[in-house]
Amino acid sequence: MNLRPAFRWVEIAALLLLTAGPLTAQDISDASPLSFGLGAGAGATVLLLFVWASRLRHWGQASPATPTALGASNPPGAPGKESPSEDRGEEHELLTALLEYSSDCIYFKDRASRFRRCSNALARRFGVTDQEMTGKTDFDFFDESHAKAAFEDEQAIIRTGEPLSGKVERESMKNGEEFWALTTKWPLRNQSGEIIGTFGISKDITALKQAEAKLEQTHKQLVDASRFAGMAEVATTVLHNVGNVLTSVNVSASLMTDKFRASKVGNLAKAASLIQTHADNLGAFFTEDPKGRQMPGYLASLAQHLDAEQDDIRKELSSLCANIEHIKEIVAMQQAYAKLSGVTELLAPSSLVEDALRLNAGAVARHQVEVIREFSPVPSILVDRHKVLQILVNLIRNAKYALDERGHGEKLLTLRITPGDRTVKISVVDNGVGVPPENLTRIFRHGFTTRQGGHGFGLHGGALAAKQLGGTLTCQSDGPGKGATFTLELPLPPAPLP
Repeated sequence: MNLRPAFRWVEIAALLLLTAGPLTAQDISDASPLSFGLGAGAGATVLLLFVWASRLRHWGQASPATPTALGASNPPGAPGKESPSEDRGEEHELLTALLEYSSDCIYFKDRASRFRRCSNALARRFGVTDQEMTGKTDFDFFDESHAKAAFEDEQAIIRTGEPLSGKVERESMKNGEEFWALTTKWPLRNQSGEIIGTFGISKDITALKQAEAKLEQTHKQLVDASRFAGMAEVATTVLHNVGNVLTSVNVSASLMTDKFRASKVGNLAKAASLIQTHADNLGAFFTEDPKGRQMPGYLASLAQHLDAEQDDIRKELSSLCANIEHIKEIVAMQQAYAKLSGVTELLAPSSLVEDALRLNAGAVARHQVEVIREFSPVPSILVDRHKVLQILVNLIRNAKYALDERGHGEKLLTLRITPGDRTVKISVVDNGVGVPPENLTRIFRHGFTTRQGGHGFGLHGGALAAKQLGGTLTCQSDGPGKGATFTLELPLPPAPLP
């Protein structure tokens, strides 16, 4: 590793401090890099710049010497100091080294925001030499919007004497290039304390902003993936419920088909045909013909049979219509949630829990799960229906799986609503297989699952959705075989102003 640049900076810092004389506590406080929100590298440069400019001002106040553009004489009679001309030469050497070797964009401007001096790094960015920078302004290099904003910032500093600290800004060049910079500017004063311009430092943070943008994009993709996974959970539940009802529809349809095939209605037509054949002598037919004598009893028995058959078909048709209506309700509820996704509404927590339970009703009944409702009185909450449904449907399905895996004993699912501290708590409690202690901290991680065939999106997506709703999703379990409690805690709406 080449340490010469580092040693050179230490040498420059030492020379600057020696040249400036003893530092006061105020010098150190004013020059603290932390006060400008800068990193260590930029902070060291700012420290040198600020101490140098600060001591220029202090010397100017102690000596009536004629102001110079970027230098000042030593205080008269300072012990161990060289002549003023030698001091100015050394200061010039130090400043030149600073501007030459710093990787940050350092600049000094007059009251009209024209460049007086700048670092080589800034000149290279603009594609000119530092000498060619003199007299130019930001309008010569940046687009109109950024140049105007920078000019207004500098004029405000000149008017008020207040520095601009740690401003993050996007710099758009005239050639279309864009950079991000962390900028700090101060007023530049002469030896009499008068503001004669500004000076500042802009640190290139383009790589950092690009990393932030990539991180934000990755986070958004993760949220979308989790949301789609949650939507898939809901869609799967809807399909399961519709499938269960369709099974009942199919059974009803099959029973009615079998009844129609075995129906005695055809025998009624035969009896009618026989009677029609003996229409001219019906009296003799019913009294003397063996078939005629059996006809009244046969018709009575056939009527009774057809009446019972009609009653069975009526019941199956009623069941068929109810099941079809149930399918319509499931689909309509899912469509309503899908349409309202992203829209917040003031809703009763109990209605949300009942909707989630209704979507899981088929699976809960099929697996013989006993549902216990413990709903305490709580206020309505302002939420996105779809997000809450996504969370609750997944929690109820997970509870059903946990109860199945237990494999013995009664299966209890408790849905509990309780008030919290300016919140409402919705808990899904099961007496299933429980959660090992080591998994309690991992259960909400993306991709983590203990269920064969699981994808690990459900709980992670639920936790993200809860966070987006301003709430939390937590899990509590005493260990394997002792069940689990998942609690969705959501905030109450803000209290109305008096």
